[in-house]
Amino acid sequence: WITKFTKDFTSRAVFEQQKAEGPSRKLVGFEMKEKGIARHGYEIKTFEGEVIGRVTSGTQAPSLGKAIGMGYIDTHHSAIGTEVYISVRNSLLKAEVVKMPFS
Repeated sequence: WITKFTKDFTSRAVFEQQKAEGPSRKLVGFEMKEKGIARHGYEIKTFEGEVIGRVTSGTQAPSLGKAIGMGYIDTHHSAIGTEVYISVRNSLLKAEVVKMPFS
């Protein structure tokens, strides 16, 4: 942690609040369970359609034989094995949060 709280500085209250409450989002890896490739900016949703995050990157991984991606999602949806849905061209495609590095 680079920021030291021993001295006063601009936005100190904001940083202290973030440190006390923990992060609201987490960067996770996911693999697509349905045919499709997630791209930067696509929404990550729950089965009910609630937006819980956004894709930061996604691609087809020929060496793994599947489509993979990463994205920031709400912390309470970030557990490995969590089923999420990626909004691809007006369709919700199933994906699963997985441990990185991908395998």
